[in-house]
Amino acid sequence: MQEPRQFKDYLTERPQPKGMDVLCGLKHFAIITYAVPAERFQGLFPERFRLDTVEINHQEMGLISVVPFIDVDFTSAVFPFPKFTMGQTNYRIYIIDSYTGERCVWFLGTTLDSWTLSVPRYLWNLPWHAGKVRFDCRLNELTGLYEKYHMETTSDWAEASVDLVQSETDAFNFVGFPDTESALVYLTHPLAGFYYRRDHQLGTYRVWHHELKVKPAQLKSAKFKLLSDLGIVKESEQNAPYSVLVEPLNEFTIYLPPQVIG
Repeated sequence: MQEPRQFKDYLTERPQPKGMDVLCGLKHFAIITYAVPAERFQGLFPERFRLDTVEINHQEMGLISVVPFIDVDFTSAVFPFPKFTMGQTNYRIYIIDSYTGERCVWFLGTTLDSWTLSVPRYLWNLPWHAGKVRFDCRLNELTGLYEKYHMETTSDWAEASVDLVQSETDAFNFVGFPDTESALVYLTHPLAGFYYRRDHQLGTYRVWHHELKVKPAQLKSAKFKLLSDLGIVKESEQNAPYSVLVEPLNEFTIYLPPQVIG
């Protein structure tokens, strides 16, 4: 059983943006999470990190999330700058940094639908990949719930599709956590990410955001080719997620440039 957590212990003041830091809205933000046996994550990240496991049916399971959204009003957090809109999907594993004890995520990579991909991919060597991302969503303005949510990504690296729906009877259900708030802190509030750069060095960057106001959703269908190709979540398992969370719009501050860890 994971230990109890409360947002009040994890929410911080926003670090003052400077330099290249970015402010962006994340529209149609979803977190589709799978729980799979811990051994499937072996060799994916350095020994510095350990899997932040959850016990489900007396078995240690690791959690991995697919996070699709549209970057809207993506711009400098400091200077007047053009605003960009682009589809994106992140793939992240929940881990603990043994050096600091911080709960964070390991990024397998990202697909991005924008000509600006060249900056993170080639200037900073981030594991970001080209993809054509299409959203077809219908939000009920009265209930704030999605009557339709469809995302499709065409990509050589990580082809993907997902269909979600929400209803007023949807409820949170987080096996392995003492309560809902503890699970939401775990799933929605890691602020540090680590990854292997394209030059195989270890990289990291940080984000900041308020408490996310996600609501539960039901997965109608999903296909994430990257997860099946890596043997993390089999194709036959992808329609049975651990949890599905959605928020129509939130705001993130991203602190740039990413750092290289020696």
